[in-house]
Amino acid sequence: MAHTKIIVLDDDPTGSQTVHSCLLLTRWDAATLREALLDEAPLFFVLTNTRSMHADQAADITREVCRNLKSVLAYLKEEGISINPIVVSRSDSTLRGHYPVETDVIAQELGPFDAHFLVPAFFEGGRVTRDSVHYLIVDDKPVPVHDTEFAKDSVFGFSTAYLPDYVEEKTQGRTKAGDVERFVLNDVRGNMQDRLMALSNNVCCVVDAEQQSDLDNFCNHLQTAAEQGKRFLFRSAASLLTSLAQLPPQAVKPESMCAYVRNGKPGAVVVGSHVKKTTAQLQELLKQPGTVAVEVDVAQISVNPERLFNEINTAAHQAHADGLTPVIYTSRVEKMFADETSRLAFGEQVSGFLMDVVRALPTSIGFLISKGGITSNDVLSHALALRASRVVGQILAGCSVVRCPPDHPRFADLPVVIFPGNVGDEFGLATVYNRLSQAGS
Repeated sequence: MAHTKIIVLDDDPTGSQTVHSCLLLTRWDAATLREALLDEAPLFFVLTNTRSMHADQAADITREVCRNLKSVLAYLKEEGISINPIVVSRSDSTLRGHYPVETDVIAQELGPFDAHFLVPAFFEGGRVTRDSVHYLIVDDKPVPVHDTEFAKDSVFGFSTAYLPDYVEEKTQGRTKAGDVERFVLNDVRGNMQDRLMALSNNVCCVVDAEQQSDLDNFCNHLQTAAEQGKRFLFRSAASLLTSLAQLPPQAVKPESMCAYVRNGKPGAVVVGSHVKKTTAQLQELLKQPGTVAVEVDVAQISVNPERLFNEINTAAHQAHADGLTPVIYTSRVEKMFADETSRLAFGEQVSGFLMDVVRALPTSIGFLISKGGITSNDVLSHALALRASRVVGQILAGCSVVRCPPDHPRFADLPVVIFPGNVGDEFGLATVYNRLSQAGS
């Protein structure tokens, strides 16, 4: 009998922010995928990092993952191990990302599917959907996401939070708003079985959700439909994964995560995200005792990178020697770019510099906090060179903690916080820092 495995293609490393005990893969070769498919956890994540790429590169990476996955599933079936995959394209809860590029490729390689569902709700981050309009809760008030800074993203901008219109806009009219199936709150809180069974031809569906119980009921009906042969694909934020995976509580409570800190030592923080929320959080973090500011002037990276690196590296090591936590952050001036290519190239240059800094951190740091989605992906895959890591849980709503393996050449058992740029209140970074710093108090 086939057993179900939830396979998440994550366009940055923050999709695990509502689950625990699962693997995060930064490689997708056959051996690594086989290991994850046979792992005890009901789900795993493949960190494709496609949100940092051009659309054509994102499509190529997604296709490569899908083809490798299809091959491994076939080999396992020949060995008598039958796995029923539930495929989720996890992306940003503020609607940024390569849609429909990635879901199109997944459908081509792993389909056919009866439907694909857009489920952007992320309750821990204050994102809800009602009447097919996606909102961000700001100061306890729902704001349509097209009225937020995220809709003005120079690569992934959009003009509407009404999801059927968003689909028409992003598909450039290929899928008309009127052809999108809407599952509003009354639907997801009721019996959807007949409607789910009637879906066909990879129809696009958008799903309301205001609380976790909405998605719990939705997923219960999805599972019943899947057991009767229906095949579904998902484009979602993180909260859907909570309902799909149905995990028990994590082993260590968020307030007790200092248990993972190595030898009670101070840590390090690296901040790459530039959204306003991150800047506000950074300001509060730098007010905390035991921290020291280490600013990276991004304008100097292309002028004299060696001198800048030496300055930052010296400051970080001195802070650690003094028993302090260096907070290494990029200068907060927002640069403007003529086009998407220029912006992505600059982002790669800045991230590459930050990864050099992370690689050179003192080997005895007690913890590492990585702020920003793309920054965190590069920390895991490049700076720490992790093929796979395991999520131990959430230290703050929406903020995962992973650990380096015990045989890591520089940072054995190091706890690493993956802190998305757009998550948490203004005290979020300070809260995470203080929870980890308890080990040294």
